[in-house]
Amino acid sequence: MAEIISHPGRILEVTPEFTTVQFTALSACGSCHAQGFCGASTGEEKTLQIPSVPGNWQPGQEVDVCVKRGMGFKAVWLCYALPLVVLLAVLLGLVALGVREWVAGLSAIGATLLYYLVLALFRDRLSNEYTFYIKEKK
Repeated sequence: MAEIISHPGRILEVTPEFTTVQFTALSACGSCHAQGFCGASTGEEKTLQIPSVPGNWQPGQEVDVCVKRGMGFKAVWLCYALPLVVLLAVLLGLVALGVREWVAGLSAIGATLLYYLVLALFRDRLSNEYTFYIKEKK
């Protein structure tokens, strides 16, 4: 079973579509590799809208906000590792072809920006994969 990252939270609102949960990021979040993915920073209050699931959820109820640990690795790969590969591949490829360095550098930056643009265009599709969920606090 995949490891789970969880934070204690409190339900603020329940609708048929979303359950709004507030949680405080713990001190361990500051050193977490997936910090940028989940948006948690040490000591900050965060509010998430999580797709509602069947259950007897009530505003004010204490819950655990959870996400699979592997989702953090995937986010790091998509947001940091692949753009670096794109940047280096374009830069080194153009320099090897004899293109001027400044043109190769600007082209590599442009290719990286294009990568992030494509990533932004697929944001909705990706957000379906990166979902938090809640479970009853034990």
